[in-house]
Amino acid sequence: MKVYQTNEIKNIALLGSSGSGKTTLVEAMLFESGVIKRRGTIAAKNTVSDYFPVEQEYGYSVFSTVLNVEWNNKKLNIIDCPGADDFIGGTVTALNVTDTAIILLNGQYGVEVGTQNHFRYTEKFGKPVIFLVNQLDNDKCDYDNILEQLKEAYGSKVVPIQYPIKTGPDFNALIDVLLMKKYSWKPEGGAPIIEDVPAEEMDKAMEMHKALVEAAAENDEELMEKFFEQDSLTEDEMREGIRKGLVARGMFPVFCVCAGKDMGVRRLMEFLGNVVPFVSDMPKVMDTAGQEVAPDPKGPTSLYFFKTSVEPHIGEVSYFKVMSGAVKEGDDLVNADRGSKERMAQLYVVAGGNRTKIERLEAGDIGAAVKLKDVKTGNTLDGKDCDYKYDFIKYPNSRYSRAIKPDNEADVEKMMVALNRMHEEDPTWVIEQSKELRQTIVHGQGEFHLRTLKWRLETNEKLPVKFEEPRIPYRETITKAARADYRHKKQSGGAGQFGEVHLIVEPYKEGMPVPDTYKFNGQEFKMNVKGTEEVTLDWGGKLVFVNSIVGGSIDTRFLPAIMKGVMARMEQGPLTGSYARDVRVIVYDGKMHPVDSNEISFMLAGRNAFSEAFKNAGPKILEPIYDVEVFVPSDKMGDVMGDLQGRRAMIMGMSSEKGFEKLVAKVPLKEMSSYSTALSSLTGGRASFIMKFASYELVPTDVQDKLIKEFEAKQTEE
Repeated sequence: MKVYQTNEIKNIALLGSSGSGKTTLVEAMLFESGVIKRRGTIAAKNTVSDYFPVEQEYGYSVFSTVLNVEWNNKKLNIIDCPGADDFIGGTVTALNVTDTAIILLNGQYGVEVGTQNHFRYTEKFGKPVIFLVNQLDNDKCDYDNILEQLKEAYGSKVVPIQYPIKTGPDFNALIDVLLMKKYSWKPEGGAPIIEDVPAEEMDKAMEMHKALVEAAAENDEELMEKFFEQDSLTEDEMREGIRKGLVARGMFPVFCVCAGKDMGVRRLMEFLGNVVPFVSDMPKVMDTAGQEVAPDPKGPTSLYFFKTSVEPHIGEVSYFKVMSGAVKEGDDLVNADRGSKERMAQLYVVAGGNRTKIERLEAGDIGAAVKLKDVKTGNTLDGKDCDYKYDFIKYPNSRYSRAIKPDNEADVEKMMVALNRMHEEDPTWVIEQSKELRQTIVHGQGEFHLRTLKWRLETNEKLPVKFEEPRIPYRETITKAARADYRHKKQSGGAGQFGEVHLIVEPYKEGMPVPDTYKFNGQEFKMNVKGTEEVTLDWGGKLVFVNSIVGGSIDTRFLPAIMKGVMARMEQGPLTGSYARDVRVIVYDGKMHPVDSNEISFMLAGRNAFSEAFKNAGPKILEPIYDVEVFVPSDKMGDVMGDLQGRRAMIMGMSSEKGFEKLVAKVPLKEMSSYSTALSSLTGGRASFIMKFASYELVPTDVQDKLIKEFEAKQTEE
C-alpha cells in the first residue's frame, strides 16, 4: 500500500443501533474498493468486521473494528463500532480518534434510542455527522417518516442529499439532489446507471436541491453572497459549503443506501472522499500539559495507542493514531507513560483481521503494531525532543456490576491475569478487588456486556467462573452523642497490661465547634480542647479525634494508640461490619499505670470504649445513592416510572429531549443491581440510562432492621 499524506487521509466512525447494518455496509465498502473479492455475510460468519469468535457466536459486534479503504487517491480509515449500548466504550474510543461520524439508521425503525445515544456523544465531542438511511428495501421502510423523525430530533440542520424514488422490496433507484442525477441499479447492485432526473421527479428534486444549496451557503459568507447574487452555487462550491457545514455541525446531510444489495455504497464513498473533512480541518487535540498538538507530518513523532486486541496466533495487536510527525519501521520511541523504550519493528494498516505491512505512516493516519514490549491502551510513544502525552478518552460510568469468582479457588490468579488483559481490550470492563466487600467485582455497561466477558473466560481461557450479586458498600454512622469508658487490664506474670479510656462520640458535620459541656444522665462533663486531628477516611467521610485530657491522666504518647484502636473499630462498624464515618471522638479522661501501661493496652481500651459508645449513640446505616438519568420513549414513560418507584427511587424531574423523555431520579445502589436488564425488558431495548454516585443517605428503619438481622445471622454461622 502506498504511503498517504496527511491531506489525503480521512478518519470516519461508523455508528448505529444493533441491526442497522454496519457490518454489511463495511463488506460492501471493502468490496467496492477492491479490498475483498467477495462480500461476506453475518449468517455465514465470514465478514471482515465481527471476526472474533464471540461476535460470531452472538451475531453482532462486541469490539470496534479498524478498517481502511483506498478511494480516488484518498485513504479512508473507518472504525466500525458495536451498536449495542452495552459496548459504548468502542464508540467513545472511535469518536476520539476519528473526525467524522456516520450514523446508520435501520430503514424499518428510523430514529432509535441508539441513534440518540450516539448523536449525544458526537455532540459531546463536536464531531461532524452524516445520517445514512439503510435497508431501503425493507417493506416497512418509510423514508419520508424517517426524515421527519430526524428533523424533529435535530432540527433544520438535517438536509437530505438523496431520496429514494420508492422503498420496499422493489427499491432500486434514488435521486441525488447534490449532483441532480438519478442513480439506479440492476438486481446485483454495484456500479449504478446514472441518468438525468426524470420529469416527474424534477419539482421535488429542485425543491430539495435549493434547500441544500441554501444550507451549504449558510456556512460561508463568500458563498452566501454568491448565492444571493446568482441564486445557485457550482458543484465545487456546494462541496466546500457542505464541508464547512459539517465541521461546524451546521448541517447534517442525509444519504441513502441498501448495503445488503450494494446499492448507493459507491456514491457514499465518493462523497466521503470528496467532501468530508480531512484530519487538518478539525480542531487540534490538546495534550495533558494543555498544549495543542497539530497533525503536522513535519512535527515531532508522537503516537497515541487507543485500542488493544488479543488475536489468535498473534497475541497483542496495538492500534495507534499518528498524532504528529511520522513513524517508520525500525523507529525507536519512548513510552511517555511508562518511561520504557519501544522499537516499532513492523507497521501495519488493517482491515479487520487482515493486516498489510507498510513502511511509514504520516500524521493523522491510523495503524497497528504487534508484539510491542510494554505498551498499554492509552499510552503515548514519542520520538526525540518530544514529551507529548494524551488523556482525552473518558469512558462512561459503569452501570452493571457482578462479583466474580472461579469455580476452582486455585484459579484466582489465572482469572485475574485474564481479566486485566480483557480490560486492556475493553477499558469499560473495570476490574476491582474490593478489600471492603471481600469480593472481586467486575463492572460493565450492562448484563450482556458482562455475559460476553464470562463467555470469553469460559470459551477462550477454559476457565469456568460464577457471577454473584455484589455486596453493597454500606456505611455506619451515629445520630446523637454518647459516652463510654473502658478499662483494659491483664496480668500474666511480670509486666501486665493496663489502660483506661473515657471518651464521648457524636455525629460530625463540617465546621462543627466542640461544645464546652456535655450532659449525660444528669452529669456534666466539661471539655478543655488541647488538640484536634481530622482524618479524611479512604472510604469517605471523616473521623475527628479531639484530645481534651486534663491533668495528664493519660500521657500524650498514648493518644496515637487510642486513635489507632478507634480507627480499627471504624473499619468494621458494630451494626453490619461496614465502614463507619462522620464521627467526632473526644477523649477527656482515663487512667494509666506507671509500669503496666503500654500502647497495646490503650489501643484495646480505645477500641472497646469507642465500640460501646457507638452502639449507644443512635447508630444508623447509610447506603449509597446514585443519580440516575433514564432516556425513555414517551409511550413507555409510565411503566419505567412505576418500576423506578418500586425501587425506592425519588423522582427528581422529567423533561423532553429530542423525541425521548428524560427521567432524573435518585436511587439506592441496592435497587440498581439488575436495572439494565429490567429496563431493556420493559421497553424492548429502546431506553437507556446513565448513573453516577451522588451521596450516602440513611436507610429506612425496616431495611436497617433486616440488614442487622442478616449480619447477626451470618456472624452466628461463622
